[in-house]
Amino acid sequence: MDDITQAVLSREEVARYLRGGPGLSPGQAHEQISAYLDELRTTQRYSVYRTLKHPLYPILRKVSRHPERLEIPKAATQASRVIYASNHKSHMDYLVELLVLDENGIRPPVIAAGINLFSGAMGLVNRHVTGAIPIRRNSRDPAYLATLRGYVAEIVHRHDLFLYLEGGRSYSGEFKSLKTGLLQAVVHARHPDAVIIPVAIAYDLVLEDQTLARQGVKRRQRSFNAEVAEMVRYAVGYESRAFVTFGQPIPLATVSPESRRDLVMLMRRTRDAIGKAHKVLPTALLAAALRPSTRRRALEDRIDALLDTLRLVDANLGVESGRDAVDQATGPLVARGIIAVQGDRYRVRDRLVLRYYRRTLNHLLCDRGGSKRTH
Repeated sequence: MDDITQAVLSREEVARYLRGGPGLSPGQAHEQISAYLDELRTTQRYSVYRTLKHPLYPILRKVSRHPERLEIPKAATQASRVIYASNHKSHMDYLVELLVLDENGIRPPVIAAGINLFSGAMGLVNRHVTGAIPIRRNSRDPAYLATLRGYVAEIVHRHDLFLYLEGGRSYSGEFKSLKTGLLQAVVHARHPDAVIIPVAIAYDLVLEDQTLARQGVKRRQRSFNAEVAEMVRYAVGYESRAFVTFGQPIPLATVSPESRRDLVMLMRRTRDAIGKAHKVLPTALLAAALRPSTRRRALEDRIDALLDTLRLVDANLGVESGRDAVDQATGPLVARGIIAVQGDRYRVRDRLVLRYYRRTLNHLLCDRGGSKRTH
């Protein structure tokens, strides 16, 4: 029995289940929790993980990486245990964000990822190379949730951790409300030097935009291999920038794991920090300003008005004027088949995908607590 397993089994919350309960003997309870621990167990072989970018180069070369505020994680990893909390737009996030850390000499974290990413060959890579922890996002089994909280808490004492607290990619384009389960597990670790570093990732174009926008909400869980095949198909002609922006550390020392109020306040503070760090890119601005048919001058004026509003909420702007936004966004959106340009008139070609990009600004313009749509 490894030391993490021993530590998890000795935690009071897990020990209560090991004593058995209605219709469950102590032996059956131990067998069930041991099976959950076997599922969660992961190994990070970082020297191997670093080489993964080479076979994935055909896709990765299409996404140029633009990190911002790298001094924040560099300083934090020197002094603290770091839990990164990021928004989640694409399956590319797992590659892009961790490569940004690696390429800048920042200590590698363990990732928490949906269990659908653990099928086939990629599942072996995630479990035995990247060190990803498989999460059953929709489980309501109290024994599983207790085991998961215990396992994550023990991991925090040994590794930095990278979390996607929305509970999956946003199918609507909106920045969703955060889930508190893994956040609660991190707080229960009671690590004296632990901090959360908010991370925001933004793309000019999301690789899976057409799939996500047309589905709108998640209807069923598909295998990761099927989704990878779909991503490869949409990668034809695809190019994008990815901005990875780090926010100021949020200390956890004063957050009580027993206080629901503390947990909710931490969740809100984390979400607000991620939202403010999110790069406002030209494609999103053009999508937010475009009507079914709009002349260029009117489009520029609408974007200028949007930028004035976004400056009031201290948004992380990627462009300073409507003219620059239209100049930079037109080519990518036309090439993707989302808009068409005839003379100085801009027209919508793909209403669903344009709406997807428009909604990426909702948390800054008209936030109502985030979309309830899930991965």
